[in-house]
Order: sequence, then structure tokens, then C-alpha cells
Amino acid sequence: MTDMRRTLLWVVFTMSLIMLWDGWNRHTGQPTLFGAPVAKAASGAAAAGSAAGVAAAGGATAAAQPTAPAGQPAEQIVVSTDVLKVTLDGKGGDMRRAELLGYPDSVDPKRNTVLMDTSAERTYLAQTGLISAVAGGAALPNHFTVMTAQPGERTLKDGANEVVVRFESPEVGGVKLVKTYTFKRGQYTVGVKHEVVNVGAAPVQPRLYLQLQRDGNAPAGESAFYFTFTGPAVYTDEKKFEKVEFKDIEKRAPNDKPGHNTSSNDGWVAMVQHYFTSAWLVAPGSPREFASRKHPSVPNLYEVAMLQDLGAIAPGATKAHESTLYVGPQEEKKLAALAPGLELVKDYGWFTILAKPMFAVLHWLHSVLGNWGWSIVALVVLLKAAFYWLNANAYKSMAKMKAVNPRIMELRERLKDKPQEMQQEMMRIYREEKVNPIGGCLPIFVQMPFFIALYWVLLSTVEMRGAPWVGWITDLSAKDPYFILPILMTLSSLLQVWLQPAPADPLQAKMMWLMPLMFSFMFFFFPAGLVLYWLVNNLLSIAQQWMINRQMGVS
Repeated sequence: MTDMRRTLLWVVFTMSLIMLWDGWNRHTGQPTLFGAPVAKAASGAAAAGSAAGVAAAGGATAAAQPTAPAGQPAEQIVVSTDVLKVTLDGKGGDMRRAELLGYPDSVDPKRNTVLMDTSAERTYLAQTGLISAVAGGAALPNHFTVMTAQPGERTLKDGANEVVVRFESPEVGGVKLVKTYTFKRGQYTVGVKHEVVNVGAAPVQPRLYLQLQRDGNAPAGESAFYFTFTGPAVYTDEKKFEKVEFKDIEKRAPNDKPGHNTSSNDGWVAMVQHYFTSAWLVAPGSPREFASRKHPSVPNLYEVAMLQDLGAIAPGATKAHESTLYVGPQEEKKLAALAPGLELVKDYGWFTILAKPMFAVLHWLHSVLGNWGWSIVALVVLLKAAFYWLNANAYKSMAKMKAVNPRIMELRERLKDKPQEMQQEMMRIYREEKVNPIGGCLPIFVQMPFFIALYWVLLSTVEMRGAPWVGWITDLSAKDPYFILPILMTLSSLLQVWLQPAPADPLQAKMMWLMPLMFSFMFFFFPAGLVLYWLVNNLLSIAQQWMINRQMGVS
């Protein structure tokens, strides 16, 4: 049974090497085991001007989406608050760039993180507009329509709490569209109000689309040694949180059904990446549709949208629609307060049910200790305390195995040509010494989900970005600049091997010593917070196993 445990470790080790190789290929743009090389980002100009967007998937045709007249310029409006610096485009009144002032860039800490952008490296923007709810209806103001920005403040002044920017469209199809952005102090939420004015002589039935458009490339600075989700997401109360992989959208034919809910009376759409997200939020209680697709003419460009019927608007009447655009960090507590399920953009994968309460405990520890590094240490201590007796039984079993190991090795050597007799003698020794060969395995499997969940908590928590611990560790989300923690983690793993029973097979014995060295290669590139968590767990495990070995007289 000890061999079974080592076989499982071999399987984990082999799969880790495969995933590392595949991650490295993905990181360098080479063909991977699970897909083609990553495509380049679409240029901002091509993305913005070549098609109608997801709105076409929601009922309009490309022919019904006119582009701006040739030679008609669109004004660029830069709005600054204490936490955001965004660029709004007069063409459609779109948000084309969003800079998060409180979050340094992961590649160049001297710059701020830019979430939305339209450049040669990145296409990521928020668009809105109108389409007709009537088949064959006239074109209406959309994200290609050049709008006029009204005069007003563009920078949040001292003592002010908000900045309001208002765009007005010309008349298109008998309709004028007024789009008003409201930016508030200290908030990553932006109020977006659409007022649809019927200036024609006949009633109109418009649909409003709220759309996010993004290229399919991972954010710059992502590690090749771990994977985090990047892509659209749809949430409804019925289906809950549904991630939409770029690769699944790419494979989808135009008439195929999407792999997410397409209609509800509640819910939102988002574009998710590591640490940050954007999302269109509308109050529940009104029907809406959801659509996602690849761009019809630009490769590696994808769109997700929420559409709502505004009903019939009589001549001379105005219909207003309120929505919220969130552009910012995945701060779990704040997201949960904004909309049902919005905190789920912080991706814990399969371990959400365990990770959420663990983050709650970690967050509480931080409120007490005031330091995320010491909060990680304290949380690992609490976990080890919770599993103390389970670990104690495992270490006692391992200590007994180590005590009888010389006899087992002698038995293997003496009866190596008689495997059946050897197995019988081994089982006799285990019975006499009251040793359970799998006693050290079960506790590992019981605890594994909890520690994997903690791993994802630390990997996905944006509060770790720029958070110091002690001395040289100034950012728990970045790798240790001097590799001190990875070296200590490797040494602690080797000490754990020394405390465990040695395999009878000399080759296996050598590999048990080599495996920590091989695994340590990954930890040299892991965020310091993750390495700290593994190191503290190793040290506590060593202390408990050493005490039990000493109590049982095992050296």
C-alpha cells in the first residue's frame, strides 16, 4: 500500500510536468497539447469599425448598423477620478480605455494597470447602442454613431463626489440617444443612463444592448506555471455563474446554441481575467437576453452582450434606462454587495464551496492582524490545528512503517524470487506490529481539497497584489525576488522525505529525493504568498511528524 501512495505521487508528478510543458507552450505562443497557438490581438481600429457587434446576434443585421460618415471625427474624452482614468470615445460614446490608478501594472510597476484598451497589443472595450425590435426596422443610434459630448467637468475636483459626462447622438431613424456616464469618488462602478428620445412621427420599438468586446489573449505578465480563467461570463439566478471559454466560442457555428443561458428576468454579463473584471449590471425584474459570439470579420476577437426591449415609445416621448458598468478589481466583499453572484467572477474553480468560507476567515484574520502575509501564516496554522488528530494518526502510521521498514527491506531482499510468500510475510508483520499500510494515505486525501481551495484563494485574491509581508517580500502576488522562500520550501520538502519511511526499491528511494527538487522549479516562479503557504504547511507538518517519531522512538 505504501507503493500505491508512491504511485499516486508519480501520477501527480507526471501530470504536473505535462501541464507545465503545455503552459510554457501557451505562454510562448507555441502549439499546445489542447489547442493551437495563441493568436495575436486584433487591432483597435479593425475591431471597432468592421462589424456590428453582438447586437447582430441579438436580432439586428449588419446592414442595419451604419458606420460613421467618412471624414466625421469623433472626440476623445478623458475622465479622471481618484481611482479611475478612462477614455470615452465620441463614436458610440464607448469606453475605450480604463486605467486603474491604485493598481500597479504586473509587468512594469511604474505604470498603472490598464484594464480596457484599444491598441496594437489589446482590444478591450465597453459598447452600447440601440437596434430595432421589429424585423426590418430602421437603423437606430448604435456604437458606430458619432455622438457629441456636452460641456462639463472631466476631472473629479477636491470636495466633489462625482463627475458627469453626457453624450448626445444626432437623429437616426427618428430617434436620438442621450448617454450619461456618472463617475463617483472611490468607486469602480460607473452609472450609465440611456435616454431614448423619439423625435419622429411614428412610434418606435428599440432594444438596448450593453456589450463587452475583448481579444482572446491572456493578460500580460501571466505566469506559464498556473492557469487562470480569461473570458466572458453570464450569470442568471436559474443557471448561476457560467464561464464561456474563448475556444468554445471559436468552435461555435453561427447558428449553434451558446453554452450559456440566453434569457432571464435577472442577471448580468462580464469579461473576466486574473484579479480584474468588467461587468454590465441591470437591476433584476425586467426581461433580458444574453448573447456571445466571435467577431464576424476580425480574428481572435469576442463579444458578450445583454439586450433589453425598451417597449414602444410614442412620438415626442422619452424612455430612460439605468445600468451600471463595473470596471475594477475582484474585491469579493464589494462585488457581492453590487449584484447577486458578482463575486463569482473571482474564480475558485471546482473548489468554490470550500474556498469562499476560507477567504472569509482569511479576510477576518487580516482585519485582526493587518498584514496579509501573517494572515496566510495564521490561516495555515488554523487548518493544521483543525486536522491535528487526523494528521497525528497518519504520522503515527508512517512512524510505525518507518520502524518496521528495515524488516520489510530485509524480507524483500530475502524473498525477492518468491513474491507470493513475500506478500504473505509482509502482511504478517503488519498484523503483528498493528501497522496499517494505507494509514498515511487517507488523511492526505481528506485534507487535499482544503489545501487546494486555499491555494486558489491565495492565487485569485487581488488584495495580495502589492501587499508586503516582511523585509524583502514587498508583494505577495509576485515571485520572491531573492528566491529565499522557494529555497526554504525545497529544504523543508527534503526534510519531510527524510522523516518518511524509505522505499524498498532503490530507484524509488532516489526519486523520492529528486521529486522535491523537481517540484521546487515551479515554486521559484510562484507568487510569494503561495510559496509562504506551502512553506508554513511543510514546517508544521515536519514539527508534528518529528514529535510523533520521537514519542514512538523512531529515528
